Amino acid sequence: MQQELRVAAYAVCVRDDEILLARWVAKDGTKRWTLPGGGMDHGEDPVRTVVREVEEETGYLTAPTALLGIDSIRRSWLRRFAGPGDFQGLRIIYEAQVTGGALRNETGGSTDLAAWHPLEAVPGLPRVELVDVGLDLWRERPPVGRSRLTDPANG
Repeated sequence: MQQELRVAAYAVCVRDDEILLARWVAKDGTKRWTLPGGGMDHGEDPVRTVVREVEEETGYLTAPTALLGIDSIRRSWLRRFAGPGDFQGLRIIYEAQVTGGALRNETGGSTDLAAWHPLEAVPGLPRVELVDVGLDLWRERPPVGRSRLTDPANG
């Protein structure tokens, strides 16, 4: 079985009761909102990762202000020629503050649009689970940095 681990860092940027999101485009063309952020390069510090990724996807310069938590997801797959696989995503989630730059869309990346959304509108958006996990961590500030939405103990 092929195993894959991906470590990524994401930002929860909230100001004036709005959250900054990037619209992720899946390989099949499906578009859903996500937290700005992405994969950590080998040897890269996670704080540097989140700052770089937010700027790439939104145009904003940011300063992480708190580590909100770490989320882990696991998915199995069966590919036609590659056989079974087991993917684990380790997602480091920070609270971050916009310090400069200007809102713009990413070109040539995995997202196609960046925008601020009212917090109360988030439940109605087509979004990935990570948005809900990030907002839960931001609101609840759990002592061990684990969202109740993905904690196996809440099963």
